[in-house]
This record gives sequence, structure tokens and C-alpha cells, in this order.
Amino acid sequence: MLIKSKRGWEIPEHLATPEDIFLSRRRLLGAGAGLIGASLLPGVAQAAETDPSASLYPAKRNERYTLDRPMTPEKDASSVNNYYEFGTNYDVGRAAAKLKVRPWTVTIDGMVEQPRQVGIDDLLKAMTLEERLYRHRCVEAWSMAVPWTGFPMKAFVDYARPLSGAKYVRMETFLDRDVAPGQSGRFYPWPYVEGLTMAEATNELAFLVTGIYGKPAQNQFGAPLRLATPWKYGFKSIKAIVKFTFTDQRPKSFWEVVQGAEYGFWANVNPQVSHPRWSQATEKDIATGERRPTLLYNGYGEFVAGLYSDPALKGEKLFM
Repeated sequence: MLIKSKRGWEIPEHLATPEDIFLSRRRLLGAGAGLIGASLLPGVAQAAETDPSASLYPAKRNERYTLDRPMTPEKDASSVNNYYEFGTNYDVGRAAAKLKVRPWTVTIDGMVEQPRQVGIDDLLKAMTLEERLYRHRCVEAWSMAVPWTGFPMKAFVDYARPLSGAKYVRMETFLDRDVAPGQSGRFYPWPYVEGLTMAEATNELAFLVTGIYGKPAQNQFGAPLRLATPWKYGFKSIKAIVKFTFTDQRPKSFWEVVQGAEYGFWANVNPQVSHPRWSQATEKDIATGERRPTLLYNGYGEFVAGLYSDPALKGEKLFM
């Protein structure tokens, strides 16, 4: 007798959006090529129409990754974005729209068989895009649930061909002080840097994002290439990546440099480990204002808990 246990992130089938309604919406989004965004942000529609990758969207959804809550409306997700390069408030869409995401070159270096540079559209041609529904949990205790489009980071690691001695992936974002006013300040150590262990980078959940809501991502989401690690706090999901460096030395991330006591390397979600200045026991849905209990690893423990069971990690602050 087969007994199937329900996973924490699954919902009853009757609560899911009917397929015909969802597909109609996706067709509308594809045909609109950014018209919804245009009503919110000047210039977004034009950017979407000229994006060479626009024909790749919407991508086929990977049904392995589902939600336990309603999807966040695009208008809400588009206006709540932490992106300090463009401002310390959440609504940075207008400022971020000034960033030119074509041409865009990604550098792959460090402990790899052959260091190289690749244009974002050539990289997209080498990958197979898919859509995944992921929850996103900010360290500031707000959350959303969105349909990312992109490709598994493991596929990128295979493409990069790291050497066997590589233990980490260091990622770096763009640096353009003329476009990003936040990068002109002396307080922060620009450019933004993040890192993952190789085990984390090749975990099936780690996802490199190029689109959202069935179309190329708007700039405030981190276009043209960002990371999504849904079991970690959102600041780990670096935006607008220009470099991947494979290394045997643990990178020191942007926020770890700024305030390591509050924002460590691991940053795994845990409701029992409070931020020094606020509780992480609950989170606020940005669309509804509803507060719900925070889930360990943001509810993705079955995928990632094993990454942190190594006795060598004893004493590491895995949840900061």
C-alpha cells in the first residue's frame, strides 16, 4: 500500500488556479509584451519590446515547484524591491529602468577549465528556460510568491566547467555610478557580492532568473540575470550579475562586510533565530498584509536540509 505524505508547500488541487484561466492570462501577457508594466513605469514597454529574448517567454512551467499560498499580483511584486543601487526605498522601478541591460556580458573566471565571457543572449541560447513558482522571504520579514523564469544554476555550473577543487561560487553585480545613484555613496562596499557553496549552487532549487510573470524581468527584479535561492533570505539572491568566480576560498558577501553580525554568509530562513532587531517568527504578505508563521528554510527543508547536516558545519551561524 502506497502512502503519500503531503509536503509542506503543497496545496489542495481545488485551490489552484484553473489551467484555462492561467493559460489565458499567460497568452495575454505574452501578447502584451510589457503593457502592464508600461502602465506603471515609463519606458518598460519599450524595453520589453526590444528585448532580444522576448520570444522565449512565457516558458513552460515546471510543476515540481508549487505554492502553498496565492501568487502575488504583479503590481505588488513590481513595487516592493530592495535594490540599494537605486535607492533605499522599496519602489525603485523608475530609477532601475535607466540601467541598460543590452548588451550585457557575463564573465566566468577563477577555478574553471577555461575563463571566458559570454553575452547574456548567447547564454540564454545555451540554456533551457522554465518557469517555477517560488516563495520569496525577505530578511525584513515580508514575503511574496512569484513565477520566476530562468534555468537551474546547476546547468550554469555545468556550462562553466569548474575545476574539482572549487568549493564556492562568488557572484558580483554591475558597477555603474552614472546610472545607479546608490553606488556613488562611500558607505557601502560596491559592487554587490554574494556567494554560495558548490553544494548550494548545484542544489535543484538554486535558480538563475531572467524573467518573471511570463516575460523578461523588469529591471527592479534584477534583470537581465539574478539568483533565486528560495530557502534563504532574499538578500542572498543577488541581482544584475556580471561575474561568476569559482574559488576554494569562501567569499565575503556585501552585507557580511557591512554588518556581519546581522547578515552572515549562510542566511537560511529560520523562524526560531531572530534578527538582532526584530523577530523572524512571522512574515507579512506584501499584497494582503496578512501575517503568517515563517517556515524553516522557508518551507523548502526537504530539498535543502541535507546541505547543512555535515558535522564540519557545527558552530556555523547557518541562519544569519
